[in-house]
Amino acid sequence: MPAPAVGQHCNLPAALRGLLEPCARTTGTHGSEGGGRSNAPHLPDLVGNYKNAGRQWRPTGEPVRVDVHDFPGDALGKALPYGVYDLAADADWVNVGTDHDTAAFAVESIRRWWNGQGRLDYPQATRLLITADAGGSNGYRTRAWMTEMAAFAARAGLTVTVCHMPPGTSKWNKVEHRLFSAITMNWRGRPLNSHEVVVQSIAATTTRTGLTVHAELDTCAYPIGVKVSDAELNAVPSPAMPSTANGTTRCTPTPPARGPAIQSRSSGRR
Repeated sequence: MPAPAVGQHCNLPAALRGLLEPCARTTGTHGSEGGGRSNAPHLPDLVGNYKNAGRQWRPTGEPVRVDVHDFPGDALGKALPYGVYDLAADADWVNVGTDHDTAAFAVESIRRWWNGQGRLDYPQATRLLITADAGGSNGYRTRAWMTEMAAFAARAGLTVTVCHMPPGTSKWNKVEHRLFSAITMNWRGRPLNSHEVVVQSIAATTTRTGLTVHAELDTCAYPIGVKVSDAELNAVPSPAMPSTANGTTRCTPTPPARGPAIQSRSSGRR
């Protein structure tokens, strides 16, 4: 069921309350629930000796020289940061892709966070709450997002609830102003001339409230145009199909029944 567009009988205050109340209930919980997670992709950045908005202190007469034009064809590649923000810990895991922003890339970013950090911080967790934008690679209508997320939930042994922001409110997603805005301020005025610079600049981001960021490079290929058939979609457990309440879309993939839970300690996202 598609979420109503803003202005079309979408009670925005009620929608946001319906989205934030579950976050408030789970944030800071270290027992059976993995707390609240806010995730979203950042706009792709061209990698090269290009101008980056903002200013930095430099020795007099020693400006950083950059190319006049930033044509994509001249770039060394692109950087696609996908962030997973832990509301309770004020900690982020950023997976920097180099290929395409697809549903497979979005779920792989969440999977890397869970395997590398999440299950260490919440070893008893059986449920995970995620807030995400309504569109893009993790959109509520994206079939590949549903099937990939259901596969992740089954493998991780988690019941995952995804609450999508109402249309037109993606900038209210906490990952936007608690992570990506801080990243933009941290690398201001610095040419992103290599993927290493991108990853290091993101990992060095912090705030006065104690934000910590882990960043890593993901060089895997994520082809676009992958089709999910009706049969594949219908094979996803029915609770994974989206439903709406007050303009907020929710999707809950549930893992299959299993034996006694085994506490996993590690292996080693945002």
